[in-house]
Amino acid sequence: MEKVIEVKNLTKVYGKKTAAFTALKSVSLDIYEGESVAIVGKSGSGKSTLMHLLALLDTPTSGAVKIDGQESTKLSKRQLNKLRNSRFGFVFQQFFMNPKDTVLDNVMLPLKIAGVPRRKRKTMALEALKIVDLASKAKNKATDLSGGQKQRVCIARAIVNNPKIIFADEPTGNLDSATGDKITDLLFELNEKQGVTLIVVTHDEDLAKLCKRIVRISDGQIIADNSVRKDLSKEAHERHEKEAARVRKANEKEGKK
Repeated sequence: MEKVIEVKNLTKVYGKKTAAFTALKSVSLDIYEGESVAIVGKSGSGKSTLMHLLALLDTPTSGAVKIDGQESTKLSKRQLNKLRNSRFGFVFQQFFMNPKDTVLDNVMLPLKIAGVPRRKRKTMALEALKIVDLASKAKNKATDLSGGQKQRVCIARAIVNNPKIIFADEPTGNLDSATGDKITDLLFELNEKQGVTLIVVTHDEDLAKLCKRIVRISDGQIIADNSVRKDLSKEAHERHEKEAARVRKANEKEGKK
């Protein structure tokens, strides 16, 4: 497998002098194509800071982040924006949807930013909505959707540009358990069937254990980095398979409405 993200001696300090706070301390990490990685830690551990740096949403105080071999600190702002828009998809706990726009317009936004012609971006957005079983809601306003439907729209928006990497920051945090299971199933299906690298930031141990790898962070440092899929019990794996089948059936029923 090829490295899609390389991090070396990454440090992030907020504030200056006596007000300085070190959120990350000399973190080094490699993430490979097709992996599912959970970054786990308590509130204030530095996990969200790490994700923002990996996703090029923030700049490190020192150290380097390489995406497909390109060092981020050597890229211009325009190049960084282009790299983010072409390589990454984002699913956040907060939906960050424009409530006045239609579902279709919300999904098309990354393609509009990328300069894709309207006819082509409409086709691509509808295909993404089909994947999350929401093509029938394309003309609805975002305000007309349930929380689970909004998160599925966010997943459609995340995959519309065919990203190599999806960053999911507490993707089920604002959802009930049944709806959260549907979102989880969608994300891992993208990882397992389409080979999208999935990076999940969470404090939810059950969600983390569905990833092939768990990176634990505390006080701005990585304290553990382990492969976990092989450690899952047979019973846990069977429960996940049954739940995935139930979610797919529920999605099929909803798509027929």
